[in-house]
Amino acid sequence: MAKQQVTVPDIGGAEAAEVIEVLVAVGDEVAVDQGLIVLESDKASMEIPTTVAGTVVELLVAEGQQLAEGAPVVVIEVAGEPGQSAAAEEAPAEADTGVAEAGAAESVSATAAEPAPPESGPAVETPAAATPQAAPPTASGGGSGGVYAGPAVRKLAREFGVALQQVSGSGPRGRVLKEDLQQFVKSALSGKPAASAGAGIPSIPDVDFARFGPVEVTERSKLDKLTAANMQRSWLNVPHVTQFDEADISALEEFRAGLKSEAEQRGTRLTPMPFILKACAVALRDNPKFRSSLAAQGEQLVFKDYIHIGMAVDTPAGLVVPVLRDVDKKTIWELAEEVLVLAAKARDRKLSPGEMQGGCFTISSLGNIGGNGFTPIVNAPEVGILGVSRAAIKPVWDGQGFAPRTLLPLALSYDHRVINGGDGGRFLSRLVALLGDIRQLLM
Repeated sequence: MAKQQVTVPDIGGAEAAEVIEVLVAVGDEVAVDQGLIVLESDKASMEIPTTVAGTVVELLVAEGQQLAEGAPVVVIEVAGEPGQSAAAEEAPAEADTGVAEAGAAESVSATAAEPAPPESGPAVETPAAATPQAAPPTASGGGSGGVYAGPAVRKLAREFGVALQQVSGSGPRGRVLKEDLQQFVKSALSGKPAASAGAGIPSIPDVDFARFGPVEVTERSKLDKLTAANMQRSWLNVPHVTQFDEADISALEEFRAGLKSEAEQRGTRLTPMPFILKACAVALRDNPKFRSSLAAQGEQLVFKDYIHIGMAVDTPAGLVVPVLRDVDKKTIWELAEEVLVLAAKARDRKLSPGEMQGGCFTISSLGNIGGNGFTPIVNAPEVGILGVSRAAIKPVWDGQGFAPRTLLPLALSYDHRVINGGDGGRFLSRLVALLGDIRQLLM
């Protein structure tokens, strides 16, 4: 019997992540790819699996601990040949990462991604908004103990020579983000006070609801609070406009129904989402402003030559936004398979941080949940997001009489600093036309 140590693999560029759950105990039998712990960084939640099977003989981590790539997690007693065991003990195990939830947003998406995700969220726990007075950076980066900030932010503060106590955090529970630090330094150098997200907005007072009847208080998940903070930051910083329309998808639904048997033969399921993704890719190609982002404090626009689209997924842990890459270059069947794979990985907390980054645009679909419209929140730094509600059969005048047609409600929200009403109207009209006649997707 040989003992092998399992370590934290590459976690997508995060310098450290917090252990939020330990999934095994000493004496447990584990199989290959079984989860050992769950890590949570600023961007995502990741389940770290084992790459060897055997018995857990030693736990090397605890909840609340910060881990980086290469940190030891557990020691596993592995059954194997004597020649194999020596080699196994010399080489640390490598594991694939995995993830959980929408929400993005970021959303996370990411905003996470990017954000996720991005669409809407419950009431948020808002950290007290404090506006630090402008002050030159201190001579040293010391004195940051007791400040809620990650290793990357602390390192950057040391490089800038800033005491983190001077910086107002806009993240969950007042966490200091890189953007907060950068804004503080910029304001200090310009001689202007740094404004924190929500500055000047009166907070909602706490209410003792127990005075009116029985209550139950539960802690929100870290991912849930991060999504809420991202949504609040986007809502406060982005001037939103939402345009509405309906797409006649009667022909699309008839075509999709005709492909049901072929989808079964392929071992997949053909939902409307691949068609919506493909139509959005064409509309993004024809309207490049929608795949741009503001840069240099609004002085520049970055136009992306790729079309990566985020797809908000509702999971038990919250909202996450996996990103489908090069949507314009993939077939409907390829997109159908990828949609199902990414959605399953999101629900099973097996998305890697890289799978939630790099989006140009986001789609948030209520699917069969219900409702006939909503106003999605832009997943900044993206400038547009499409909200899709439940399709319904309605009477439509065809020039001679009313005919039943399947109509899909669409809501397009965009950043009015970049997109104007004409841009939004052209994008939405093009999208409606593409969904109404999917033959145009081939043109």
